[in-house]
Amino acid sequence: MLTAKQHQLLQFINQRLTDSGVSPSFDEMKDALGLKSKSGVHRLINALEERGFIRRMANRARALEIVKLPEAQGAASASTIQVASTSANNVVEGNFGKAPAAAPANDMVSIPMHGRIAAGTPIEALENSDSMIDIPVSMMGRGACYALEISGDSMIELGIMDGDTVLIESGNTARNGEVVVALVDSEEATLKTLQRNGQNIDLIPANKDYQTQSYQAGRVQIQGRLVGLMRQYH
Repeated sequence: MLTAKQHQLLQFINQRLTDSGVSPSFDEMKDALGLKSKSGVHRLINALEERGFIRRMANRARALEIVKLPEAQGAASASTIQVASTSANNVVEGNFGKAPAAAPANDMVSIPMHGRIAAGTPIEALENSDSMIDIPVSMMGRGACYALEISGDSMIELGIMDGDTVLIESGNTARNGEVVVALVDSEEATLKTLQRNGQNIDLIPANKDYQTQSYQAGRVQIQGRLVGLMRQYH
């Protein structure tokens, strides 16, 4: 699954390679996609590389190689493209191994938007619970879900950035290693990786500048686990 910006960048790189045989510069990619900084380009390049669509060519500055394209652009290894618009971003999904079909009328669902949650120092959680957000059904967990806007940068090494919208499957249990919404002392919440440590619960950040928070198990209530993320590129 590619976001619309990832798909747009892949198209741009492929067209430039086709026309000139030379990869575009990061400044050119930034301008073509209307991004404010090259850091956004770096994130998109990393995402495309992780998903196997592009490859960086060793020992050559600026050199990118297209490994595959969605089938709609002529690559046999991918599939047809469907675009689902949401209030947070556009998601491009592959229809692998299936004939193209019209999107069903109910392919979007509204879930509560519970305000901002810290991905750093805990802050008061679950505010503004009367607003709603539309998301693709395919991004839903198996149970009831709600959305939160991320505040802070303590989970950036897992690709969870300040301003992202995370989708949380409601529940009061989670396994070690899952990213959860943890309510501490019944009044503060944070998004962290869960790890049980004897009689304590460790809430682990994904940023080397932050320390693990450790609490007695009775002080922590699990409010749900991370099942999805949406990002808007400006």
